[in-house]
Amino acid sequence: MKVRGRNYRTVWLDRKTLKMIDQTCLPHSFRVASFKKYFDVADAIRTMVVRGAPAIGAAAGFGLALAALSYRGRDAEELRDELASARAVLAGSRPTAYDLFDALDYVFSAKDECSVEKIKLRAATLAQQYADISVERCRRIGVHGARLIKSRSSVLTHCNAGALAAVDFGTALAPIRFAHKASKKLFVFVDETRPRCQGSRLTAWELAQEKIPHAVIADNAAGHYMRTGRVSLCIVGADRIALSGDVANKIGTYEKAVLAKENRIPFYVAAPVSTFDMNAISGDSIPIEERSPDEVTHIQGKNMNSVRVASPGSPALNPAFDVTPARYITGIITEKGVIRPNKAAIRGLARG
Repeated sequence: MKVRGRNYRTVWLDRKTLKMIDQTCLPHSFRVASFKKYFDVADAIRTMVVRGAPAIGAAAGFGLALAALSYRGRDAEELRDELASARAVLAGSRPTAYDLFDALDYVFSAKDECSVEKIKLRAATLAQQYADISVERCRRIGVHGARLIKSRSSVLTHCNAGALAAVDFGTALAPIRFAHKASKKLFVFVDETRPRCQGSRLTAWELAQEKIPHAVIADNAAGHYMRTGRVSLCIVGADRIALSGDVANKIGTYEKAVLAKENRIPFYVAAPVSTFDMNAISGDSIPIEERSPDEVTHIQGKNMNSVRVASPGSPALNPAFDVTPARYITGIITEKGVIRPNKAAIRGLARG
């Protein structure tokens, strides 16, 4: 991803220190946070210093590697116990994004090595490998998805599924990046995405860095632009996809999909294979994270100042995600191509 003309990844390991772009500071300031302990990485995931399913996965994988690298003993069995504890802490940081659990499983296999030094080396290698694989998956999503975007298209997005939500390229924004790179004329409608405003804060920031034409719109304006023929297609990301093709994504995605169906607008989900949960039979099996009501009652501005906008004394509810049934989804853009949102296609994806 381009930041002031320089290429960055969202998360990366620098020797024994995990670096990540602090997304709570954007768009007002650009800050790189550093972490040496796995429990600090878990806290960073919980507080959304890093967010977005693929980025959370990579961060968790690196966090588990840090648990191995920071171990100072010589007992391999003790290190395995330490890794198991770290894995549990990291797994408990956020419940919905499936990439987190996929990455932890991937890096945790380092425990099978026979010595402390080999476990450490293997954990660090696997974490880096997972991040690199994630980048390549998102690149391929961009290549496949760009074919769906014709010149002079207007694309509507929801939340942030760009490079910030991945290690690089992004999921929903990857096709937009590649279409723009191919000199296709396009415009992006950026849903603000209340309550944390990841669209207006993060997606708009990424598009501005790449000089891709766009405008931020209120979440409630999406239907207006769909009905009046201004939206050509919708592309969103995903935090978990069930075997049925039902998709869990940022709250508000479901209503956008219903509106798109009503207005005969293609609605695509972009996600790597690591986001598919083959054990979730349907969207009803996906846990939905409930976050602090303060995110609804307050608005965060520059310098991290938080201002209450809701009526004092009024309670709030804050589900972070909703589930979009497969019947509202035109297709799922994966690194292996665009598939239909059904069991046969998803099982075939896993086998392939």
